[in-house]
Amino acid sequence: MKKINFLVLLTMFISIVVINSNLFAQSEPVMYFCERYDDYDGEIGVSDRFTKGHITVMVKADNPLRLEDVAIQYDLYNYRTGKFEYYKKFYFTIDRDMKYIFFERNDESDMEFEDAGFYRVFLLDEDDKTVASALIEIID
Repeated sequence: MKKINFLVLLTMFISIVVINSNLFAQSEPVMYFCERYDDYDGEIGVSDRFTKGHITVMVKADNPLRLEDVAIQYDLYNYRTGKFEYYKKFYFTIDRDMKYIFFERNDESDMEFEDAGFYRVFLLDEDDKTVASALIEIID
């Protein structure tokens, strides 16, 4: 009886470990947002809700993205039509071996949210195919 109980417990333990490793495995790049990125402190003010202004878009992947020319696109939710509509697009050049990237305001891209609302934010490859996306709320 003790052997059966031990085998049942061992089987349950192994099952839980296997299930957890599958649940937390990341197969696609993840996009999220912060107020700014600092070389020393890293991501500062991570959230999915910000006031109007500039933000930093973060993308993290398990493997190199193998991309060079990319874009960050904002689509704003239109409450009247119930659909997201194109708002802005910013172009960037990155290194092909990058797997942890931050996109922030620079001379060519202001990365600013000027209007309050819900936005769908995309990281697009050179063919405008979605690499990663996330939702963000901008408030007054």
